[in-house]
Amino acid sequence: MSTSVLPTYDEVLERYEPVIGLETHVELGTATKMFCGCPTVFGAEPNTQVCPVCLGLPGSLPVANKAAIEATIRIGLALNCGIATWCRFARKNYFYPDMPKNFQISQYDEPLCTEGYLDVTVNGETVRIGIERVHLEEDTGKTLHVGGATGRIHGATESLVDYNRAGIPLVEIVTKPVPGIGALAPEVAKAYVAELRDVIRSLGVSDVRMEQGSMRCDVNTSLNRPGEEWGTRTETKNVNSLRSVERAVRSEMLRQASVLDAGGTITQETRHFHEDTGDTTSGRSKETATDYRYFPEPDLVPLAPAPEWVQQLKAALPELPRAHRARLRTEWNLSELDMQSIINAGAVELIEQTVAAGASPESARKWWLGELSRRANAEGVELETVGATPAQVAQLQSLVDGGKLTDKLARQVLEGVLAGEGDPAAIMAARGLEVVSDTGALTAAIDEAIAAHPEVAEKIRGGNQAAAGVLIGAVMKTTKGAADAKTVRELVLARLAG
Repeated sequence: MSTSVLPTYDEVLERYEPVIGLETHVELGTATKMFCGCPTVFGAEPNTQVCPVCLGLPGSLPVANKAAIEATIRIGLALNCGIATWCRFARKNYFYPDMPKNFQISQYDEPLCTEGYLDVTVNGETVRIGIERVHLEEDTGKTLHVGGATGRIHGATESLVDYNRAGIPLVEIVTKPVPGIGALAPEVAKAYVAELRDVIRSLGVSDVRMEQGSMRCDVNTSLNRPGEEWGTRTETKNVNSLRSVERAVRSEMLRQASVLDAGGTITQETRHFHEDTGDTTSGRSKETATDYRYFPEPDLVPLAPAPEWVQQLKAALPELPRAHRARLRTEWNLSELDMQSIINAGAVELIEQTVAAGASPESARKWWLGELSRRANAEGVELETVGATPAQVAQLQSLVDGGKLTDKLARQVLEGVLAGEGDPAAIMAARGLEVVSDTGALTAAIDEAIAAHPEVAEKIRGGNQAAAGVLIGAVMKTTKGAADAKTVRELVLARLAG
């Protein structure tokens, strides 16, 4: 039962308490697959990176990838997990066209990493997200539905299967339920996935590119009346951007509240998130663990990581993002509020790379939190995919610092960068946007402005230097903004001195 009239977000919070949980899948950046020697290069021709093992052909036997096991342990350590001294793989049985063996080698009741946590900060409040488990498995293939309008199976005329992805090492990170966060639930979900992405990227074990599917998030959401048991959860599958994680939680809160308000019940199911509308639609009923008929994988020996090896991996962990940001905040001389603004915008790494390319922290922050953030928000994309690189932003600022561009002209050059016209220096030259530094040309424009505004010139000669703004504005108009206002002011005052 549902209703077509959705409540407002505030109305939902007046009547219900949200509980969220997140299951994040991360493809590891190993050279070969989890249980065979096939390469893992993204974007290869379909079905060219396959063999009898990852195709599940009779008689083929898996061999575990040590690099993938090591990467999973490092992720677990970075998430404050305990590492199992003994665990094993299991078969998870279910049928999909993109599951060539009709089962997935995964881990069930004996995961590699358990009982960890990750702290995130939202609106100045630190929220600790409990990590239930981090386990290792193999990815599935990829199904492409063609002939329809949505790219989904409904309405498609045919489906094609690419098995290149089948068997790629996949780490699943499962949180514990997160109650008690109220209105912050969507933002906490987004902050958690962002922080997790930064942690994994810092380890160098995955490129965690959500747009390519190397990091995918399943978002669990439920509502309950205050004081009552947690409600039935839904699982929004394969959400592939930080913005969409936040929108998926918010959308499900509104939808579930609408159903409950109308006297209906929530069905435990998977749901699809639609980027264009921000809505979710029903997928399939959600299986329980018994539906998968787990049993120990008979073709693989158990894993028993040596404690000494685990300690070596722990000692070699890099500086993790939370500590890294604290150091940058000190180096950049920022307040907590300023640093949080950078974090919220997803701009820490972008600003750091821009500074490394030669810009000052102040100028890098100005561009990424100003014009570029405005553009990203308007287009509904992540800041890192807005269309400018840190090197280009640093070059743009260098042209400003060198007096070749004013801030106004620099914004026009940036428009060209975002339009794909090239690097700032080339765009400046092609569009003829360089600051007019020819003193002769400026003097002629100044004389023209004085002739047009003799009363202003008299005020300046009489000692009223503030009146120079009128003449400066006239010169800037004549040069179409291509003159440096400071230089024009100096020339105007020198021209009318005495």
